[in-house]
Amino acid sequence: MSNKNQLELIRHSAAHVLAAAVLEMFPEAKFGTGPAIENGFYYDFDLPRTLIPEDLPILEEKMKAIIKANHKFERAEISVEDAKKDFMALGQDYKVELIRDLEKEGQKISVYKSGGFVDLCAGPHIDSTGEIKVDAFKLTKISGAYWKADENNKQMQRIYGVVFESKNDLKEYLHMLEEAEKRDHRKIGQEMELFMISEEVGKGLPLWLPKGAFIRKKLEDYMYELERQSGYSFVYTPVLANEKLYKKSGHLSHYKDDMYNPIDIEGEKYYLKPMNCPHHHIMYKNKMMSYRDLPIRFSDFSPIHRFERSGVLTGLIRARCFSQNDSHIYCNQKQLKEELVNVLKMFKQVYADFNISDYWFRLSLPDFNNKDKFGDIENKETWLNSAEVARQALQQSGEKFEEVEGEAAFYGPKIDVQIENVLGKEDTIATMQIDFYMPEKFDLTFINENGEKERPVVIHRAIMGSFDRFFAFLIEKTAGNFPVWLSSVQAMIIPVSEEKFGAYAKEVETQLIASGVRASVDASAEGLGKRIREAEKQKIPYMLVVGEKEMESNSVAVRGRGTKDQNVMKTDEFVEKIVAEIKDKK
Repeated sequence: MSNKNQLELIRHSAAHVLAAAVLEMFPEAKFGTGPAIENGFYYDFDLPRTLIPEDLPILEEKMKAIIKANHKFERAEISVEDAKKDFMALGQDYKVELIRDLEKEGQKISVYKSGGFVDLCAGPHIDSTGEIKVDAFKLTKISGAYWKADENNKQMQRIYGVVFESKNDLKEYLHMLEEAEKRDHRKIGQEMELFMISEEVGKGLPLWLPKGAFIRKKLEDYMYELERQSGYSFVYTPVLANEKLYKKSGHLSHYKDDMYNPIDIEGEKYYLKPMNCPHHHIMYKNKMMSYRDLPIRFSDFSPIHRFERSGVLTGLIRARCFSQNDSHIYCNQKQLKEELVNVLKMFKQVYADFNISDYWFRLSLPDFNNKDKFGDIENKETWLNSAEVARQALQQSGEKFEEVEGEAAFYGPKIDVQIENVLGKEDTIATMQIDFYMPEKFDLTFINENGEKERPVVIHRAIMGSFDRFFAFLIEKTAGNFPVWLSSVQAMIIPVSEEKFGAYAKEVETQLIASGVRASVDASAEGLGKRIREAEKQKIPYMLVVGEKEMESNSVAVRGRGTKDQNVMKTDEFVEKIVAEIKDKK
């Protein structure tokens, strides 16, 4: 057995040990399910009181005692009737419900006993609890979870834990979690006053505060200029549309669970827009296109809305309202490869400007055995040909990439941009999708060189994914230390005394602003040390302290972000330095 499989068994077995500890602490506890997950496990409970963080160390000690007792995991198969009878006698209503589900599916019923604890489980497990190392696991958090993930069911309490092979592995993981917490975009966003989410407005609906809104606008302006120079035309689309549009596009059959309920308007159903593409297809059809018009590249920053369940909402990373850096390219088959290569070049330029280097591409292919997602595909040859064109474009770009079956969209293969987040997990931050499904659905055509109608190919493309998610990604990758060119305040001028040197500080500010630098004076009544600490907290790239010496020599004491060193420079010299950094996007 591989170490990975053995570790998964250990993690699943640790969930049973947790359940036994919970039962010891709460004899009235009712049990849900407790699977192994990445890095650990969780178990759902219906308990007589709400758990508090202080309960976790108590449960850990009980778990350690169970582990040290080295109870064997003993498996037994029993009849459905005996299983129902036994778990009813134990008052385990949720287990009885699971047994009935298994009965309907015609599956065998198996239980595992360890010490005095018995649980319904298909297994397998490790031989005994002693195989779990007492210094290599930890209970990490408590959360709520609906029974069977159904919002109509009772909410249970979920306890998460992590398990590793060694104490050092656990220590490294906990250190990574600690660092990730420091970089959590929600925490930094609040501290730096970038954005907020209010229950009064609604879950998953971000409010962009002035500093965050400024940086987001810079992201949009950056992409606007880059795309405009690359032949894109900008459009705006409404936030809702008639249900007929989404029936035609297939979103109501493939994507309805992620859309909001319809709104009745004068007897017709309208949906909040989850995607821009159907609207763009209608715009493409606004006139008959010629092969001379292609490629046509629409770009759209309009907001979209998706029904994300409350349990998965994560600040700007998973929100219910956001704006994609969205574009759709309409081209013919001969132009497809070149357009894909050009988009890949754009990816590389954007990520270089934002100092992102640790990314790779994934060619996401269909899994034709997955009938639910790809069962209605008629022309497999077209899919395979398009995938080959995407493969060639990636090879020509010289970028490293991997191929993964089953990750394609329902309308075609795609190229995803993958990156490792601060938790060490793989994330998709952007995507490019080939679509020959929508041109059929919307009857999109152009007149080719022979005067005949021909279907275009559509490329769905989002370099930054959504501006919201990309902004969150930048916060976490930089810990809020944005590059100078992107910072809302690039230089904070701090006079030692406002009364004596405030006028000179304003002169420095005026000179910086005149050179295109975003500068501000902190003229508050707080002491110098506190004003410096506040500038550090706001992660401002440069603090310029000015006092008598600086005023007399027309200079500034420059203190860069992340250092306590101060270098006195002529004001003109500093202006030249920071302007060059902004221009070069350092």
